[in-house]
Amino acid sequence: MNRRSFAQSLGSVGILGAASMLASSHTSLAAESQESRQTGSHNGVLPSVSEKRLFPPTLPPALKPGMKVGIPAPASGVAKEDFEKKVPAFVTALESIGLVPVLAKSLITTNSYLAAPDEVRAKEFMEFVKNPDIGAIICVRGGYGVMRILPMIDFAALQQNPKLISGFSDHTALVNTIYQRCNLVAFHGPMAAAEFDDFTRQWFLPLVYPELTKQAKYEAIIYTDAAKLTTIAPGKARGRIVGGNLTMITALMGTPYDINTEGTILFLEDVGEAAYKIDRMLTQMWLAGKLQSCAGIVLGQFTEGKDTGYATTVDDALRSRLAPLKIPVLGNFPFGHVREKFTMPIGVLAEIDADNKKFTLLEPSVKY
Repeated sequence: MNRRSFAQSLGSVGILGAASMLASSHTSLAAESQESRQTGSHNGVLPSVSEKRLFPPTLPPALKPGMKVGIPAPASGVAKEDFEKKVPAFVTALESIGLVPVLAKSLITTNSYLAAPDEVRAKEFMEFVKNPDIGAIICVRGGYGVMRILPMIDFAALQQNPKLISGFSDHTALVNTIYQRCNLVAFHGPMAAAEFDDFTRQWFLPLVYPELTKQAKYEAIIYTDAAKLTTIAPGKARGRIVGGNLTMITALMGTPYDINTEGTILFLEDVGEAAYKIDRMLTQMWLAGKLQSCAGIVLGQFTEGKDTGYATTVDDALRSRLAPLKIPVLGNFPFGHVREKFTMPIGVLAEIDADNKKFTLLEPSVKY
C-alpha cells in the first residue's frame, strides 16, 4: 500500500500492513550466525564482544496509559524558541495519548553545542533509567554530544531496568550501543523537538503502544511505497536491524562502540553531506568489511550539501559503492532527518524485499 494510505484509524492500526508471522525459521536466519558486539545478560553478566547472539533481544515494556516518559538531552540542547514551541507541542501530543512527559533540567542550549557538561547530561539520562516511575525515554534532539557520554552510561543498570529509548541523528550512537551492550531493542525514532506528524505517529505507535492501537498480539508490519522507494540492488534478505546516521556510524568505527553489521539489515541516512563525503564514508565502511558483511541495506534520505560543482550526485555515489555488493539494497526510505519518519527498532528481525520494494518488521519491538 502507499505509505499515505493508512487504511485504519489509530484505534485499529494494529492491522496496518498485517501479515502472518513467519514460522520458527526466523531463528535460523543471519542473526544467529552473526558475531555481535554484545549480547544480552546471562546470569546478570554482560557477555563478551566475541560471543554469538544465540538468543533474541530483550524487549522493553510497551507504552501504557499513565506511563511517565522522560525527555532528556544526551547531546545538544534546544534553542529557546524550540523549547517554547516544538517541545510543548510534543508534550501535548504525548498527553493526548495518555502519557505523562517529564522534562530533564538541562534542555535549553546556551552558548555551547552541548546541552550541559558531559557529567550532567549523563547523570540526567541515568536518573531516568534508574527511576522506576519512568517507563520510557524519548530524547529531545540530536546535534552532537552522545559519543562524549557513552563511557559514563551504566549499561548494566539499563539492562536491569529495560525501557523504551528513542532518538535519531546523533543518538545513532546511543540506540545502537544499547542494543549491542544490553541486547535490548532501542528505537531510531521520534524526538521531542522533531515533528511528530501523523505519518510519524502511524509508524511509531503500532510498534510501541499496543494498548492504544488495540493490538492483542503482534502482527508483522509491512511498509511499501512502489512510487517512491527505489531498488538500488535486487534481492531479498533477513537480519536484525542496526544503523542510522552514516556520519555517526563511521565516527564510532575503531572505538569500543563500533557497530557490528555482520548478517544485519543495515539502514543508513545523512543530511547536508556532499557526494564525495558520502562516498568517503561508505568507502571507509567497505574497507573495514562492514558493507560486505550485511545481509541487506536500506537507504534513507541523503540531503545533499554544497559540493564543488562536480556532476557526480549523492545518488551516483550510493549506487557506485553499494550496487556491486550483490546484496539487496532498497533506497529512498523515510527515516531520520525528514519530517515524516518511519521508526526503526534496533535489534528486531526484519526482511528487505528490494525487488518488490517492501520492508517488513517480523518481530514485536516491545513486550505485550
